[in-house]
Amino acid sequence: MGVFRTVKTVSKYFIIDFDSTFTKVEALDLLGEISLANSEHKDEKLQKIKEITDHGMDGGMSFRESLIRRLELLEARRKHLGELVEALKIRVSKSFHRNSEFFKEHADRIYILSNGFKEFIVPIVTEYGVKEEHVFANSFKFDEQDNIIGFDEENILSRNSGKAEQIQRLQLAGEVYVIGDGYTDYEIKEAGLAHKFYAFTENVTRNKVMEKADHVAPSLDEILYVNKMNKAISYPKNRIKVLLLENIHAQAAARLQEEGYQVELYDGGMDEEELSERIRKVSVLGIRSKTQLTAKVLENARRLLAVGAFCIGTNQIDLEACLKKGIPVFNAPYSNTRSVVELAVAQIIMLLRKIPERSKEMHLGKWQKSAQGSYEIRGKKLGIVGYGNIGSQLSVLAENMGMEVYYYDLVEKLALGNVRRCTSLDQLLALSDVVSLHVDGRPSNRKFFGKECLSKMKPGAALINLSRGFIVDVDALREYLDNGHLVGAAVDVFPEEPRTNKDPFISSLIGAPNTILTPHIGGSTQEAQENIGNFVPGQIIEYVNTGSTSNSVNFPQLLLPTLENAHRLMHIHHNTPGILAKMNQIFATHNINIVGQYLKTNESIGYVITDIDKQYSDELINELKTIEHTIRFRVLY
Repeated sequence: MGVFRTVKTVSKYFIIDFDSTFTKVEALDLLGEISLANSEHKDEKLQKIKEITDHGMDGGMSFRESLIRRLELLEARRKHLGELVEALKIRVSKSFHRNSEFFKEHADRIYILSNGFKEFIVPIVTEYGVKEEHVFANSFKFDEQDNIIGFDEENILSRNSGKAEQIQRLQLAGEVYVIGDGYTDYEIKEAGLAHKFYAFTENVTRNKVMEKADHVAPSLDEILYVNKMNKAISYPKNRIKVLLLENIHAQAAARLQEEGYQVELYDGGMDEEELSERIRKVSVLGIRSKTQLTAKVLENARRLLAVGAFCIGTNQIDLEACLKKGIPVFNAPYSNTRSVVELAVAQIIMLLRKIPERSKEMHLGKWQKSAQGSYEIRGKKLGIVGYGNIGSQLSVLAENMGMEVYYYDLVEKLALGNVRRCTSLDQLLALSDVVSLHVDGRPSNRKFFGKECLSKMKPGAALINLSRGFIVDVDALREYLDNGHLVGAAVDVFPEEPRTNKDPFISSLIGAPNTILTPHIGGSTQEAQENIGNFVPGQIIEYVNTGSTSNSVNFPQLLLPTLENAHRLMHIHHNTPGILAKMNQIFATHNINIVGQYLKTNESIGYVITDIDKQYSDELINELKTIEHTIRFRVLY
């Protein structure tokens, strides 16, 4: 997502802290893990070292006192430093590693200023192109047995306010920008020696430091972005705002936050008016089944990059409207399959044993022990309407439990095990002891299972609906339950469902005999929600990072590799002839060599990914954006 600009400015010098800034950790804390590995007081001493570190970083203790007290606890030797360096190499901050070219490109104006120690800092930062003579830090003192016994007390960085004094000695001719996470970094700005202080929060957040900052920077990308400098990605991930509705699993938020996105959680769904207002500043929206993402809502979605449906179905989303705005939608077609199937099996057993009736009687104090009307599922006939992911897995489990399984689907499917295909829905209804519905949410399925289908079911059969609420005429179902034609029903989805858990549930099925009503929990297990919480964010992150749309439900399918040493440009346009030719003419005019180009179309849009191997200008970008019929253009990296 790299952006290149030519801007004439005064020289900018970047003064960068090391501990918890260049690296994810405080090096002395990590040294303690190594040096105290065999100490019986390891945990106690490590906790004390951490407390001293934090106290010093937020300004609650003088730096020199903090340093002396930590070294006393470490019990470290010279040999431990080699292990420390290797451990730190894999703990360089993500955004620093991502922007390694920044350090090489601006090596003359980058300084590492740390209260840490050169012995472990120099081997790390010089690998990124930082000059060794630009590293200012403390030095250890060793005894004859190579034990660390102290530090060079003449070094100004071992003193309180030493960083400010060191900057003053450098006499840098230009604007000085300080990047760090500690109070000692802010002291440079406080002394009037820095143009700006960036509180770096990618690894650690210190409120007292953030309060003093000119700018809070969750990543190096953010700092380079606000300074209009070359960077590895075009847009800082911390500026990508994610809104997750309907109590989506915490794993999803954790995954997206780990990527660097801003994540806001909301327990319930939102109506059209509320979502229309909230979506204005949202880049990624995550919903489940209750929230309706309509064309009206999408009119306000000016920043929306992608939508995640944290469920199987997407009929709550106007997929065509998303497509026209260049917004891919990702769902989780397999993640909750097992959970839904297990609930279906449980409901089959419950209904044929008349457990709902027996349970209701027990709660009323009635003891009705009887085998009358209670049956095993072994040998019974299960009819599955819709033989997709869930229907097919249900057939396997049901057959293993001794049921005869039949299915009906509009599309020819490979039958698993001994499952038999019915040539018509009528055939399936007439022979099945239990009918389980697993159809999709296409509009033509609305109320398709009404009086006509119910009347054709075998007398004494049971109905299960774990698919879509609107496919069953619930008033007709109630009639066939009351008149005894059906022995029972299990319904998990409804034509109208409460928007939040605080809203009332209203249905004509309330109180129906031998009927199990559940609040749309077919996929609501911890395992399923965790799987979905990993899968959907993974698809969104992949799209934002690489442009891949291989699992999108509405977009042309492209599976793209991550590219190094090149830049990737995304162009989404109306499916009109000649767009690709116009794009390539622009590249040719600007003498841009194309490394790779990928195009996929559907009936509505064309989706082009172009990889180029050289720097480009704002003029090139503007020309690509203004091609007629362009829907969206984005620089990926």
